[in-house]
Order: sequence, then structure tokens, then C-alpha cells
Amino acid sequence: MVSRVSRARAGIGPRKIFRFLCWTPVSSSFIFWLVTFTLQGRELGPQDLGLIRQLLFEHPDWSRWRLSQALCQHWNWRNGAGQLKDMASRALLLKLQQRGDIQLPPRRQTPANRMRQTKVAPWVWDGSAIVSTLAALGWLQVGEVSQSRSERQQVAAALSQFHYLGFGGAVGENLQYTVRDGQGRLLACLVFGSAAWKCRDRDRFIGWTVAQRKANLFLLTNNTRFLVLPWVKVPHLASWALSTVRRRLSRDWQAKYGHPIHLVETFVERDRFRATAYRAANWIRVGETTGRTRQDRFYSLQTPVKDVYLYPLHSKFQQRLCA
Repeated sequence: MVSRVSRARAGIGPRKIFRFLCWTPVSSSFIFWLVTFTLQGRELGPQDLGLIRQLLFEHPDWSRWRLSQALCQHWNWRNGAGQLKDMASRALLLKLQQRGDIQLPPRRQTPANRMRQTKVAPWVWDGSAIVSTLAALGWLQVGEVSQSRSERQQVAAALSQFHYLGFGGAVGENLQYTVRDGQGRLLACLVFGSAAWKCRDRDRFIGWTVAQRKANLFLLTNNTRFLVLPWVKVPHLASWALSTVRRRLSRDWQAKYGHPIHLVETFVERDRFRATAYRAANWIRVGETTGRTRQDRFYSLQTPVKDVYLYPLHSKFQQRLCA
């Protein structure tokens, strides 16, 4: 209880005491109108939420796709290559609905799980042994093939058949490389995609805050797949391929997506591989994973422990990632 004397000293009357004790927010969305918050790497405030609600009210006939497009255009929300960030916008709208801030129109189409439905076309391989020194192979061709349908299909077929993790296709921003000999025979392939959302030892190595990680994670990439075909026996080919691709990776990313890459990561399953090629190509081992996945909310899903390897692509990578 607050005494009359203390109320008098504080200059608080009975009505103010009553208002203080009885005030509570009407709903969680009321709070969101008072502060900004971040979704899909974009900071949202009262005006943004009001705009979305206005579009929903004024255009009840719009599909979710039409709403997403209009939102991107109003915000001029584009990637570095100038393309509307439609997928990010749709993910943002879904998260707002999950939070109870908006109610989206019903889906007009059930989204297909492309990763599950992807069927890799069979490929006829010439499995003739290629046993040589790197020098004896002569001139090697390294190509970025993510925008070539036929070459993507060959990469997918090779990874699906010969990589221990298989391959269901690449999603989001990605680059895919092939290494071929002078006769055009495929020797190796590499895929780079989205970086891990969180990684304790990587994040410690960079030294960024949670907010900086959320804002700049797109400036990292993960070497998600690397395969030398099983009949190719060429010492040092793997480390040569890693080094050659690494030198052009940021430039190729800039050309396709309009922004550079400052750091590359990969995760090597320690019970299966020794990471010889990565170490020979001067990648840095910074630690190990915890043996859990990002879906492991209750610490019950065990996965193989992997060593974390990084390669900075810019001398000032920490300064740029921590901006």
C-alpha cells in the first residue's frame, strides 16, 4: 500500500494511483505500434504495419503474391541486382500473420515442396579412370553453371549419385561450379549457398553482434557440397579447385546478385573426413559444431559433430561484417 504521506510527497493523487495500477496493454499488437521490430532483416515500424493493413483492407481481392509485389514496389525492396525481394516479402507477411498482426487472404495455390518433389534426371557416366598429375591434365576449365539448365542437371546428378549427403537442389542465392579437363570431362563440382543462421565458433571469430549478424549474414556463403568424381585420381586437384573458385567467388556473386561475399564457411564431418583439401587451400579451422540442428529446440536431436572451416575473402572482412 502507498501511504497518503508518500503520495503527497510524490505529488500523486488517488486517481493517478488507480490509473497506474490498472493500466495494462490491450493486446500484444498494441505494443508493436509503439516500437520497431525486425523481420526478414527489415526493420518495421507503425507506418509499415499500417501500410500492410491498408493494402489488405483496400484490396481484399488481391492474392498473397500480388500483395507481396505491391509491398516490394512501395518499399523499393530489391536485392543488389535490382530484383524485387518477393520471397523475402512473402516470408515477412507470413511471420506477421503468425504473430497475429495481420490476416492474409486464403492461399489460392498450395505451395509445392520443391526440394521433396525434385527428381534428378538419370545420367550416363563414362566412368573411365582418370589417373594423372595435376600438371599433366593441362588446361582445366572452371565454370559457374547455376544459370545453365543442362549443366545444373549434370551437377545435380553427380551429387545425387556420388555425394554422401545426396542433393535435392539449391534454394535461395547460390552458385554452382564445375571443373572439367581439356576434353570437357567433368572432374569435380562445388555448390555454394546460404550461410548457417548461427554458428558459435564462426560468430566468435567474426566478432559481430546478433544485430550485425542478422543484417549482414547475406555477405557470407556456405560451401554446401564439394565432390571429386570417384574415378578421378588426381593429387592436389581438390585444393586447386577450392583455391581457384575462391578467387572468383565474390566477383561472380556480385555479378549474379548485386553484392559481394566477404567470408566463406564449410562444415566437415570429422568422423568421415580429415578436411585435407581445405587445409591445403589455407582454410582456417575455427572450432566445431555442437552436434545439434537449428530445429533442435529441446536438445534432443543429435547430429554428427562437424569441424568449422572459414576463408575470409577480404582483408577487412571483420570491419565490413560488423558494420
